[in-house]
Amino acid sequence: MYRSNGNYEAFARPKKPQKADQVSAYLIGSGLASLAAAAFLIRDGQVKGERIHILEELPLAGGSLDGRYMQEYGFVIRGGREMESHFECLWDLYRSIPSLEVEDASVLDEFYWLNKEDPNSSHCRLIHEQGKQVESDGLLTLSEQANKEILALCMMKEEELQDKKITDVFTKEFFESNFWSYWCTMFAFETWHSAMEMRRYLLRFIHHIDALADFSSLKFTKYNQYESLVLPILAYLKEHGVHFQYDTRVSNVIVNTKNGEKVAEKLVMTVEGRAKTIDLEETDLVFVTNGSITESSTYGNNTTPAPVSHALGGSWNLWKNLAAQDEAFGHPEKFCENLPEASWFVSATITTLDDKIAPYIEKISKRDPYAGKVVTGGIVHAEDSNWKLSYTLNRQPHFKAQPKDQLVVWFYALLSDQPGNYVQKPITECTGIEIASEWMYHMGVPIDQIDELAKQSCNTIPTYMPYITSYFMPRALGDRPLVIPEGSKNLAFIGNFAETERDTVFTTEYSVRTAMEAVYTFLEIDRGVPEIFASSYDIRMLLRAAYYLNDQKGLSELKVPWLASLIGKHELKKAKGSFIEELLQDAHLLP
Repeated sequence: MYRSNGNYEAFARPKKPQKADQVSAYLIGSGLASLAAAAFLIRDGQVKGERIHILEELPLAGGSLDGRYMQEYGFVIRGGREMESHFECLWDLYRSIPSLEVEDASVLDEFYWLNKEDPNSSHCRLIHEQGKQVESDGLLTLSEQANKEILALCMMKEEELQDKKITDVFTKEFFESNFWSYWCTMFAFETWHSAMEMRRYLLRFIHHIDALADFSSLKFTKYNQYESLVLPILAYLKEHGVHFQYDTRVSNVIVNTKNGEKVAEKLVMTVEGRAKTIDLEETDLVFVTNGSITESSTYGNNTTPAPVSHALGGSWNLWKNLAAQDEAFGHPEKFCENLPEASWFVSATITTLDDKIAPYIEKISKRDPYAGKVVTGGIVHAEDSNWKLSYTLNRQPHFKAQPKDQLVVWFYALLSDQPGNYVQKPITECTGIEIASEWMYHMGVPIDQIDELAKQSCNTIPTYMPYITSYFMPRALGDRPLVIPEGSKNLAFIGNFAETERDTVFTTEYSVRTAMEAVYTFLEIDRGVPEIFASSYDIRMLLRAAYYLNDQKGLSELKVPWLASLIGKHELKKAKGSFIEELLQDAHLLP
């Protein structure tokens, strides 16, 4: 497996690999990583679909890319993923998946057209004092010290950040900035999360610093991501004969680790409660999605909180059983144990049942929520919320079956151990009605109307997810297994708990990238895996980021020390009329 960039290899079709007719594949889990791996096996590996088996413990596919109508609850979304132009592997996949919405178009075509015609942006990111926009909204408000700390983190090597928290590399001034408010609510970072992952995010998305306050770089699907992304790829795989087996919990993969090699020899599982094993040949490839952020999710309703659960579930137990066999298979306990009580555990789906709440949504978003176009454009965060709550409305309807007079809102709170400002309870103890009440309080609904609207005008489904921010727990090198562990002949790890270089977890791109790397390695596919967009190596991007990190001030007022010292007054005189001056002008650092 090798990496490439540019369209020379992006548009090329690889020859049929020699192994294509010899291998069979078992994919454990049916989240995006497994679905992508199956698609790459078919498209680029030219493996016949009937030789591909997807084993799923639940009765439906999709993993954490969900969105469905649950008869006993209503519309439910546990979360959503933000996407951007430079998800190279994701778009490489979906250029080949036919749209279910548009005839003779791919999912990428459909997505591209939608986001060109209705580009994303946010008119309000931060509110306080019951629905008022924060006066400094739109500015990053980073101090000189905070800018120095960002630079220092970016300049560190990953090995220097092992097991370090974000609080180990940033001080109070940084956490008081709008930058941190935007950042942590957009990406769901907590102060105790991994400094290593924070660094990866800064370097990975440096080309989007200018859009951090208005989300203009983001792109979203037409409907929820289950209907827009999962259903089309399921249709593609089923059309090619891929075998899906549900209600199947794989508890272990027995691996022979002798002689410096690692060969998966047996799958141990229960199918609909009955024990079963599958003996493997070395030509049988095994792709494991190790760990899950939505494992053991529980649901509440308007009058009942979502039950608190700490069950590991199938994916975590499988990873633990694998890790017990070889050090190279990682350390799952770093991610699924000892999560702080303050962590984000609860999200909620709020469905408005009439038009009484819509005016408050429209006042903040400055858009008609019923127009069928972008509404909030992403997360709106209540800066003075004890829960550190945020909410978002994507294009409506968010479900194909959603009545036109209803709106579906996704809500979450980063702090789970604090009493609310209106509801004097932690969110983990709150019913749907209480969560809707807290949300309306921060949106500016008159207090004397909140209780009635929460009961009569909303259907609110809380979801408890014990591992939702496990991706971000502080880690060391080796805590996540490599996509292909050293010496592995037929066992790969895919998804956001596998390790690949430079990319960032909690993204659709990471799932697809690890799947692509695994398939291309095992089948020796002669086509490059698109490398990660190299924005942190592009001086134009770095200069532009410096301009926006300094709240759009010119070079004379610059608070980014490395650039100020690099381009002093003497050097500026020398640069006049040169390419250097042109670069600085393009970045708005010079008039």
